Amino acid sequence: MAAEKEIELLREQIAKLEKKDFDLKAWKNYTTIILGRIFGEDSRKIDQIRNIEYMHGSWSLRDTSGDSAIEACKKLGREILEASVSELENFGAPKTGSESNEEIVLIITEALQDELKGSQYKELVKILNDKGKTDEKKDKIFEKLRNYGSETANTILSNILANPKIGKEIK
Repeated sequence: MAAEKEIELLREQIAKLEKKDFDLKAWKNYTTIILGRIFGEDSRKIDQIRNIEYMHGSWSLRDTSGDSAIEACKKLGREILEASVSELENFGAPKTGSESNEEIVLIITEALQDELKGSQYKELVKILNDKGKTDEKKDKIFEKLRNYGSETANTILSNILANPKIGKEIK
């Protein structure tokens, strides 16, 4: 289940925290690119990395443990990446770029239930669950939707496409 390549990349970023010529800005930029690719561009992990900052020449140069500001930044970065590695080891790589199948099914189900009567919805589900060829199912569904009214299919499709989780994925 673990995503070996992703874990390896994150461990490389953790190792970079120990280099003598450590550059926080460059490290943050590269880390956010990796995290975006693994967990999606809207991952909270990216925001957490971007928010790592240290202040020059102030009392904030030492955190409560007495570490320098750069060490505190490194510590926070390490914790975020170690948590990310742990997540990948335990749950595998998340699906990114498009919604999971369960979410898509839920969106379609809601669109159907919003526009169809209970008995109509049950008829379509029965057709979908019947054994048979896809073309036969498609013909039966088409006929049912036509019988339900001229605007029913258009409204169902509009509801699906207007859903923000679907619309943003269509290119």
